[in-house]
Amino acid sequence: MLPRHFLQRVTLRREDVPSFDEYPFNLPSLRGLESFEPHPKLTFFVGENGSGKSTLLEAIAVSLGMNAEGGTENFRFSTRASHSELHECLRIAKGFKRPRTRFFLRAESYFNLATEIEALDDEPASSPPVIDSYGGRSLHEQSHGESFMALLMNRFSNDGLYLLDEPEAALSPRRQLAALKRIHDLIRHRSQFIIATHSPILMAYPEAWIYQFSNRGLERVAYEETEHYQVTRSFMADPRAALEDLLGG
Repeated sequence: MLPRHFLQRVTLRREDVPSFDEYPFNLPSLRGLESFEPHPKLTFFVGENGSGKSTLLEAIAVSLGMNAEGGTENFRFSTRASHSELHECLRIAKGFKRPRTRFFLRAESYFNLATEIEALDDEPASSPPVIDSYGGRSLHEQSHGESFMALLMNRFSNDGLYLLDEPEAALSPRRQLAALKRIHDLIRHRSQFIIATHSPILMAYPEAWIYQFSNRGLERVAYEETEHYQVTRSFMADPRAALEDLLGG
C-alpha cells in the first residue's frame, strides 16, 4: 500500500459479534467477512439494496469518530438512532499519516445535516459561520444536487478521507461526471474515498477497487463484472427490445 494511505484495513472482530443470526451480522456480505483492504485512492461498495454496503460504510464512519447521520467528528446531532452495533466489532488499521479532514455523507440524511448547520449558525459564536465552509449559501436554499456540489467543491479539500453513501442520488448524469472530476482532483491531492453507489458512471473510475456485496459474501470484482454495468450496457444497446422483454411485448 502507498504510504499516504489513511485507511489501510478493516477487520471484523468475529469474536466480538454477539450472533451471526442477528442483523446486520446475518447478511451474507458480513457473515463471512474477515477483513478487506480499501484502495489508497478510491474504493466502491456495490450491491443490491439491503446487501449491507451502506451499513458497513456507516459502521466504518462511526468507528472513525464521525457522526452516524453525516458530517465530521464535530457533528453530534441525531434525529433518530438507527445505526447498528457493527461499528463496535470493527478494527480499523490506519496509516501513519492522518487526514487533514474527514467527512461522512449520507444521501438519506443530508437534509438533517443542512438543518444542523443552520442551527449551529443561529447560536452566538466568535468563529466564522459554519456555512462559510460550504460555500456561504444555505444548503436548504439550493436543490439537492446543487447543495451536494457545494459540499464537494467547498467543504472537501486536499489530504482528506471521505466516505460517501449513494452520492448519485442527488445528481444528474452530467453532474455525476462533474463530481467524478472533482473527486479525481482531490485524489491527485492525496485524498482517499470510499463510496457506496449504484452509479455505473461513478464506478467506472480507473484504478478503483470495487467490492461487491452479494449472497456470495464480499468479493472484489472488475467493473465489467458488476450487475450495474451489465444491466445498463444491455439496456442502452437496445432499449426497445429490453422494454418489450420486461413488459411482456
